[in-house]
Amino acid sequence: HPHPMQRGFDNFYGIMDAASSFFRPESLMDGYDFIDIDDPNYYFTDAISDKACSMIQGSMNQETPFFLYLSYTAPHWPLHAKPNDISKYEGKYLKGWDYFRTARHEEMKGLGLVNSKWDISPRDSDVGDWKDAKNKNWEDSKMAVYAAQIDSMDQGIGKVIDTLKTNKQLENTLIFFMSDNGGCAELMREDGDWSYTSQWETNTINGEKVRVGNIPSLKPGPGTTFMSYETPWTNVSNSPFRLFKRWIHEGGISAPLIAHWPSEIKDPKIESQPVHIMDIPATCIDAAEAQYPTEFDGNIIKPLEGESFLKLLKKSQWKREKPMYWEHEGNQGIRKGEWKLVREYGKEWELYNIIEDRTELKDL
Repeated sequence: HPHPMQRGFDNFYGIMDAASSFFRPESLMDGYDFIDIDDPNYYFTDAISDKACSMIQGSMNQETPFFLYLSYTAPHWPLHAKPNDISKYEGKYLKGWDYFRTARHEEMKGLGLVNSKWDISPRDSDVGDWKDAKNKNWEDSKMAVYAAQIDSMDQGIGKVIDTLKTNKQLENTLIFFMSDNGGCAELMREDGDWSYTSQWETNTINGEKVRVGNIPSLKPGPGTTFMSYETPWTNVSNSPFRLFKRWIHEGGISAPLIAHWPSEIKDPKIESQPVHIMDIPATCIDAAEAQYPTEFDGNIIKPLEGESFLKLLKKSQWKREKPMYWEHEGNQGIRKGEWKLVREYGKEWELYNIIEDRTELKDL
């Protein structure tokens, strides 16, 4: 892998893989040094939060704007969380995925986050009725751990906010908070049918074996397990949209984004103009009044492809000029204005008016 400090970052703390154990992560690095965890109280989300705070603190002596990319792996699988956080949520999901999917849609309509004219998509064809679920308590415990992972992340973000406040930087710091994609419907199979499960079977600090797979006889949460929350709960996470991570339908690419910048964003509002993640770097550079270089160390640099939406943050009129394109694992899509063309790998193209039909139910 190219190392982040070879890509312009001054400091790095994290893993070089996409996901790993939260209690003993593989490929963990601090700067250029690999770290083997031997602390029984270590939890990756907490460590990332603490390191982010120390990096912010360390940047206070510099006269230039700082950029921090705080990339939590939570709540990516495995379902690992601390017992105290899990206990807050146990038993809270026993009403099942059908109930929560509808409830979340109604709540989002009430908050104005989704338009009431967009019907909720049907329950995914791979998901059964909750009343027919065989292991309801186990299903509840999976979602309790998932919620606990997010709770721990929220606690860490609180620490970051406090660090900015302590250094009198919160008012003048532009914060973007977003998810990386739609919910992940990938399951963990102990029979090896999914990927190579042996890559996750690293022992815990005290030598206990890690069992990989969504095994109903095991309770998710501790470092001796390696589970995912699976399609039924992912369908809840993506309410009211269709499909999941890996697909280009809204359930796979529509990510929530919160922008916070008290000195410049005076009044809260909900904005529906579509932006692409590539627009965030352009906006950050614009906000810092910096100039994007054309070359570095004699090497020509790829030009910015994103469009700054700084005007949108400052309540001016703004609209993205260029279309947006996606392709992932053969799934493809194009968004131009209110129109979206999309297809699943190997299937026919579908056309939707996203202003009228964001949940992609009326193929035109």
